[in-house]
Amino acid sequence: MGSRTETVAWLRWTMVALLLAGTGWFTWVYRQIIATAEQDNARPADAIAVFGAAEYVGRPSPVLRARLDKAVFLFDEGMAPMIITLGGGAEKDFGKTEGGVGRDYLLANGVPYGQIIAETKSFDTEQQVASLARIAAQRHLGHLIVVSDGTHLFRIALLCKRAGLSVYTSPREPLGHIDDVVAAERIAHEMLSYTFERMDLNVSWLRLWMQGRTAEG
Repeated sequence: MGSRTETVAWLRWTMVALLLAGTGWFTWVYRQIIATAEQDNARPADAIAVFGAAEYVGRPSPVLRARLDKAVFLFDEGMAPMIITLGGGAEKDFGKTEGGVGRDYLLANGVPYGQIIAETKSFDTEQQVASLARIAAQRHLGHLIVVSDGTHLFRIALLCKRAGLSVYTSPREPLGHIDDVVAAERIAHEMLSYTFERMDLNVSWLRLWMQGRTAEG
């Protein structure tokens, strides 16, 4: 009887310890995501990389357009001489890609063709970082400004560091009011994704669950 009581007590304390550890970890991750989202660390670099978001049959979604507008602003400010657009497309996109649509948008906004690189094969953040690392190695790019949604940047910074990239994070401008539930889902997505990345886990169901709720990829 005494042994059983001790086992139950040990399990309870173990559960409490795990709960406290988990709460502490996710509190830290949440704070880091918010802190990164609220800071624009852009500074002179070799290129600006725009992470992909949805496009609508050749037209950038509001999220992608906001990311591209931020890249154009940084380019016009002389922060970097080149812009890299990232992102592929699906069958439903009729041959259009996020990277290609991004390139066309940049051209329409005064960025010279020779100063744009469009990557059009990647389908998620991890693939986009891998493609960016290849481009950086081929072009001998030492420092990059990465542009995306603010809540996306903390995870991007981790992936870029692991890929050997030196990056400065720069969030796009906010787009009006976001529903509280959607905002909470985006934060939860990034918290879980970052945790899985740190644990070297690839959980594809999480991306499928979030598809359509966030354009951060």
